[in-house]
Formats: sequence, C-alpha cells, structure tokens
Amino acid sequence: MDERGDRIAKWLARAGVASRRAVEQLIFEGRVRINSTVVDHPATFVSSSDAVFVDGKPVGAAERTRLFRYHKPRGIVTTHSDPQGRPTVFQKMPPEMPRVVSVGRLDMNSEGLLLLTNDGELARRLELPANGWQRRYRVRVNGHPHPDLLARLAQGSMIEGVRYGPIEAVLDTKQGDNSWLTVALNEGKNREIRRVLTHLGFEVSRLLRLAYGPFQLGRLPRGAIEEVNPKVLRDQLGVTATEPR
Repeated sequence: MDERGDRIAKWLARAGVASRRAVEQLIFEGRVRINSTVVDHPATFVSSSDAVFVDGKPVGAAERTRLFRYHKPRGIVTTHSDPQGRPTVFQKMPPEMPRVVSVGRLDMNSEGLLLLTNDGELARRLELPANGWQRRYRVRVNGHPHPDLLARLAQGSMIEGVRYGPIEAVLDTKQGDNSWLTVALNEGKNREIRRVLTHLGFEVSRLLRLAYGPFQLGRLPRGAIEEVNPKVLRDQLGVTATEPR
C-alpha cells in the first residue's frame, strides 16, 4: 500500500465485500461511501483513518486471509441475493463465518466443492485461467456416450458461435439408461459441461464437483463447511494466513 492507501475497489474486495468486479458495480451504483462522500470511481484511495460504508453499513478493514471448502447442495444459487427469492449459498453459512465471496460459481442444480474466502483479491487470483488449475467433476448423463465421441472434446468445441476449450471426459460406468463420467477442464464458462454434453445429445441429470485445483471435496458432508489449514494456504498459494493482510 502506498502513502495514499489502497484503491477503494481493492480495499473492499480484500475485506470480503465482493469480488473486484462486483465492488466496481457497487461503486457505479453509488452504494459506497468514504466518510461522508459517495465514491464515484473505483480508483479512489482510502486510508487507514477513513470510515467506509456500503449501503450505509460500516465495513471493517481486512482481517487475515481465510479459505473454506464448502459442499454445496443442489437447489441453492451461488449469489449474495437472488431477485427470484431462491435460497442462496450465503444464507446457509453458520453465524460465526466471516463475510465471504465464492471462487467461481456452481449453478443451482450443481453440487459439490465450492471454495469460499474472505479475501476478494484471493478469489480473483484463484479464478484466473493462468493458474492452469483443473476442475474435476463426476457427471451423470442420460444415455451411453461412446468413448471416441467423448475423446473429441479434448479438441475443444464450437457451439452456437461460442468456443469452448478442451474438456477431458471419460466414461466410468453404465447404470441402466444412464452413464457416469469423469469430466475435467481448466477454464469453465457458465454451464459449460451441461451445454457441451447436451450438444452431443446427452442430458446431464447430476453434476458434482470433486476438485478445484489442489483442493478436494473428499468426504466433506453435503452442506458442511471446513476451513483450509493455514499451512496448506501457505504451501499451495504462498499466502500467509496467520497475520492480517
């Protein structure tokens, strides 16, 4: 941080209010204030002596960086508020949880590993394709896709003008009219697995994320949340979580 402090968008993201992009939207909507002044630009600087407010509520300075594994159930959306009134991930957090944002998203009908952090800057870093982190899924589809057809997905796909990157898809088992696949990709667009498999003629009836980079769902029960050990944060991400950031 220089002598002027941090830029307000970065400051709020690190405080876990939202991702940097979402914070910028809050600013453009006039919902952020420093002391008595409404902030009109995300590059505005905030110092340690300033009071910061979002929607009229005070926001404390960033605490130590924390990361959590959450087993997201089906039927809830990965958003802080939903205009349709559907239950959200963040309504399901225990009361002792800090303010957190998600690392990427899982759609309403998907389940499994969702990473949460109180540091929006860390969330942004973990989402970057440059990390090359593989996301691995267990997927049930209606029908029995041929392994050669699945192998073609490694070349990427063009569907309705949208280019999708390489996907590794392997047929594991067949159960009656259904099949279970293991699917992996490094950069996922919104609902990518569902759209690509539907394009091949196979409707997805269940999608469970097993891993996000080095972080595994493991035996974490559905709906449970568990903090990642600070040593793992340090070893995997170079983050020192034992001190305020």
